[in-house]
Amino acid sequence: MPAASGNAGIRTVAESMEARILDAALARFEKVGVKKTTIEDIARQAGLDRVTVYRRMGSRDDLVQAVISREVAAVLTEITTLAEGHDRIEELVAAVFVTVITRWRTHPLVATMLSVEPERVVSKLTFDGGEQTFAMTVAATTLMLEGAAARGLLPSVPDLSARAEVVCRVVHSMILAPHGVDRLLTEGELADYARRYLAPILTSE
Repeated sequence: MPAASGNAGIRTVAESMEARILDAALARFEKVGVKKTTIEDIARQAGLDRVTVYRRMGSRDDLVQAVISREVAAVLTEITTLAEGHDRIEELVAAVFVTVITRWRTHPLVATMLSVEPERVVSKLTFDGGEQTFAMTVAATTLMLEGAAARGLLPSVPDLSARAEVVCRVVHSMILAPHGVDRLLTEGELADYARRYLAPILTSE
């Protein structure tokens, strides 16, 4: 038992240090972007030495992916709680869509990166680690929809995960290419779009 407690303590310290590094990296990336941030900058912001940051997190590109994954995970955690507050699937899908797009549009990191290095955003959301983030998104969306189905908000369908992936791909493409024929500027416009075009993907037989 003491050994187990000791291991738990070590994990807690390691997780705390990693969170500290990620917080520092996020602060630097939001302020000046990735290109102008060095591992030394992040170490200084975190109050650690450069070797510790390298040993814990790897290169700057590794840190970029870790920061993005953590921010995506935070949004996914938020949307998993939305199912309990809605009694109609159309309203749930609308709430999730509005949340995801709004968080994307208003996130300081996204704003900075789109301003100073938009090519890095596209890279991180597609081929350069993007498959990991997308798989995480599909898994969280499927889990949320399974909970909605258990509450009777969705018909019982054998391909729920495939439908979840289709919806995620639509949202993903709208994040990467936001300027379409329909300019969805307000939360009301986003919600109406989700009710009309995304919810039927999940409910059609």
